[in-house]
Amino acid sequence: RNFFTKRTKELKPAVQSAPGWKLFGKVPPRENLPKDSKIIQQEYEARTGRMYKPPPPSARRKNIEFEPLSTTALILEDRPANLPAKSVEEALRHRQEYDEMVAEAKKREIKEAHKRKKIMRERFKQEENIASAMVIWVNEILPNWEGMRATRRVRELWWQGLPPSVRGKVWSLAVGNELNITPELYEIFLSRAKERWKSFSETNSENDIEDAGASVADREASLELIKLDISRTFPSLYIFQKGGPYHDLLHSVLGAYTCYRPDVGYVQGMSFIAAVLILNLEEADAFIAFANLLNKPCQLAFFRVDHSMMLKYFAAFEVFFEENLPKLFLHFKSYSLTPDIYLIDWIFTLYSKSLPLDLACRVWDVFCRDGEEFLFRTGLGILRLYEDILLQMDFIHIAQFLTKLPEDITSEKLFSCIAAIQMQNSNKKWAQVFASLMKDNKEGDKNHSPALKI
Repeated sequence: RNFFTKRTKELKPAVQSAPGWKLFGKVPPRENLPKDSKIIQQEYEARTGRMYKPPPPSARRKNIEFEPLSTTALILEDRPANLPAKSVEEALRHRQEYDEMVAEAKKREIKEAHKRKKIMRERFKQEENIASAMVIWVNEILPNWEGMRATRRVRELWWQGLPPSVRGKVWSLAVGNELNITPELYEIFLSRAKERWKSFSETNSENDIEDAGASVADREASLELIKLDISRTFPSLYIFQKGGPYHDLLHSVLGAYTCYRPDVGYVQGMSFIAAVLILNLEEADAFIAFANLLNKPCQLAFFRVDHSMMLKYFAAFEVFFEENLPKLFLHFKSYSLTPDIYLIDWIFTLYSKSLPLDLACRVWDVFCRDGEEFLFRTGLGILRLYEDILLQMDFIHIAQFLTKLPEDITSEKLFSCIAAIQMQNSNKKWAQVFASLMKDNKEGDKNHSPALKI
């Protein structure tokens, strides 16, 4: 007891003699402890017999409409008493500087407000256009699909982008089902994929495949590669990774396809295509569209790594590249920068990895309308959009830039550049140019002339 009493008495004077605080100079120690603001107010009212009324907020600096919440306001304060007071000129200069800062801050705030309003107006307009387009698609186009799909009105509406609510349905109809795959067939191949996964987990070996040839065994072994690739599919969305809501679904679609087409197997890049379809279609419908889409000539050539066919596609692309962008074409040629350096990644994933997802979906919209030609037209549109930048770059920087495109790319800018690309060379369209390349190559093979080969 004595110990605590003595310690309290020793500490008390130290607290009372604690020095006060001041910005400049020294001050004598405080004689009294600081009082609460309410106690001070009560003492004031008891002494004067009047109630204290704080001044209204409008009474302070009536001539200033906007006050920034920063230390710039200290410009208007007087100096401490132990320093020389401001001169009239200095005070006026400080007032002018402060007013300029306030005006600049106000101007920035107004500019930002206008920008936000413009974005909101554009968003509302876009939503209204999507809503009105959705009504047309649901009530007029989809019920009369075969009769209306090729009309000019539908094609123009298609170019503007499909409403998200009907996107999956239109994609399915446009891609078609030439393979005649049914949901029941999907379940059969999914069951087989699950059996393969089970055998992998139990034996931890890929060499115990019975009743299958060596090539089939190698292709079906690619089931294990799917697990590695799924985690890299749209990582920013967090929905396809382990534990995400669409992880198992993506795994199922890719696994079933690997068993359905063991001659193709799983190839890196397929996960992005399957993921986009899963976001817009039910599981079985996504598989049907996925299998039919990969059965198209261009996709089959790339995913089966058919080098001779891939070279023909690159050669056809370069024909239209030189036609539309001659300066950039020569610039690429000077560095021996060939289309395979950037086109392979774009075609493998149908731009879903290279472009923002919403923009990639709009590219898919027109791709489903126009076919493989639009994939290469989109590539030329990207090159046209960034032509001025690419002309200033060397080989390494061009390759890096085209591998990872800027994230701020907008659909309006890209599609205006795509629209400016003319897919016609010497009165020949894409299909005719590609067919002539195929014919020349066949004649070259027949004559064994390497000069005519691509």
